Amino acid sequence: MEAVNLLSSNKYTEKQIGYLFISVMIGANNELMKLVIQSIKNDLAGRNPIHITLALQCVANIGSREMAEALGVDIPRLLVSGDTIDAVKQSAALTLLRLLRTSPEHIQLGEWSSRVIHLLNDQHMGVVTSAASLIESLVKKNPEEYKGCVSLAVSRLSRIVTSSYTDLQDYTYYFVPAPWVSVKLLRLLQNYPPPEDPAVRTRLTECLETILNKAQEPPKSKKVQHPNAKNAVLFEAINLIIHMDSDPNLLVRACNQLGQFLQHRETNLRYLALESMCLLATSEFSHEAVKKHQETVVNSLKTERDVSVRQRAVDLLYAMCDRTNAEEIVGEMLEYLETADYSIREEMVLKVAILAEKYAVDYTWYVDVILNLIRISGDYVSEEVWYRVIQIVINRDDVQGYAAKTVFEALQAPACHENMVRVGGYILGEFGNLIAGDPRSSPIVQFQLLHSKYHLCGPATRGLLLSTYIKFINLFPEIKQSIQDVLRSDNNLKNADVELQQRSVEYLQLSTVASTDVLATVLEEMPPFPERESSILAKLKKKKPTAVAEPQAQMANSVDNHPPTPQVICTVYDDYVDSLMRRYLKVALVISQCLSVILQNIPIMNL
Repeated sequence: MEAVNLLSSNKYTEKQIGYLFISVMIGANNELMKLVIQSIKNDLAGRNPIHITLALQCVANIGSREMAEALGVDIPRLLVSGDTIDAVKQSAALTLLRLLRTSPEHIQLGEWSSRVIHLLNDQHMGVVTSAASLIESLVKKNPEEYKGCVSLAVSRLSRIVTSSYTDLQDYTYYFVPAPWVSVKLLRLLQNYPPPEDPAVRTRLTECLETILNKAQEPPKSKKVQHPNAKNAVLFEAINLIIHMDSDPNLLVRACNQLGQFLQHRETNLRYLALESMCLLATSEFSHEAVKKHQETVVNSLKTERDVSVRQRAVDLLYAMCDRTNAEEIVGEMLEYLETADYSIREEMVLKVAILAEKYAVDYTWYVDVILNLIRISGDYVSEEVWYRVIQIVINRDDVQGYAAKTVFEALQAPACHENMVRVGGYILGEFGNLIAGDPRSSPIVQFQLLHSKYHLCGPATRGLLLSTYIKFINLFPEIKQSIQDVLRSDNNLKNADVELQQRSVEYLQLSTVASTDVLATVLEEMPPFPERESSILAKLKKKKPTAVAEPQAQMANSVDNHPPTPQVICTVYDDYVDSLMRRYLKVALVISQCLSVILQNIPIMNL
């Protein structure tokens, strides 16, 4: 209470101590807050700028909803008043920004909106700096109401950019005129499309060209603060150029400027250059210019010490990839994947899988890429990736024989990842007959090769291999006995896993009682899978929602004509389950019929 009493004092020291104590010690929900707000209102209505500033500082420190509701009119009026001195305007703008962030519903400028916008033309650069922050926050809330700020921001930016560092001595930082104001104005303009007024648009283009030209000038100081300030303005200008995406000349110039930073000794500059070029790569005007730096980016991927910079290099390679350089980029990423940091391997696997499918001219290359992914980083190959390669192989007759041969060769490696066994089991179960004519991949050799991996795999993979075995009985009747011996072994019939036990019993019974025609019907080849939304691309976006840039082209759908198809890399799991359930029903029907025949022939025992 004593602190509240000090607020009514006319002495600066007493009032300062009172406001300081309230700001630090009294919470927003304190019962004394109503008295505090009344004292603040009295000071804001007064004419002493020092008392007004102390009151504004207290409001900004606490920033409660109650204060926003009570002072939502007084502070804007103070901000636009012609009698308010510049120092108070700065404090009022920042205080209003604080209240806008905590309680935006209580801050309605209404009739003062246009007058707040015109603060960008204020003679005092401190007022412009504070007002720019406030207006940017207001624009994000209601851009249409404040679109008049575009021309004023361009005008103020033009005056700053074209001025000499001697013209704004009080706001020049190491020979860079008002860098903070420039950055704020450039960010403000990124909330709007390119100006429709030709004069404003021309003036903005001239400002951006001037900033790019100044970046080429020799440094005026050897101290690190000078290039830091200059580059801060430069990168924000490049962000605006990317946002506008309308001037090919500016986009190419920005790309060339960023290309110079790719080999800069400063790690931060290299990181920012790679990050900005990822965005430039998505523009049709600058995509080709970005591709010219492919060799430098690949070199950064291989030699950069900082893992975050290597991550941005991977993102840029992904973004600059198109049909002309896909094989080269995918090859480089696969080569780096063998030694890549564990923190980025999963994302690299997803990106390589997406690129390989989108730009596959020959799907045998796509199969090779996915199998290499599994070989190099099998632990990071998600289900979506190996589901998709199976879908591609099943849907394309021209690649089935090659896939069966390639996966058979891959399974012969001494150390074979479980995902490779899954892909191999599925593909050989469907298309193993296409390579069975070669003595080196005869039916019994295929079966023995897969079964040699059986004891090393988990229950899910073992279940898939059991399905492959029953398919082998349909494809290769000559090895039926060998497969039945495996199915009736105690390891399967008495397995602790109920799924494996059930499959073994049902498959053994099916192979024993079903006729050849019934077996062929139940175990027919999988039908083509329908396309659906890309699960891998969705997973990649979920993992990095702001840093992923999609490549420019669409996935190829035909080896001959390459018409674009939807960007789909979908899971086949649901389709597999549906098909499996249909076949289980068929199996159950066959078994029930067989059992009914058996029961009819069993004599009734006398109890």
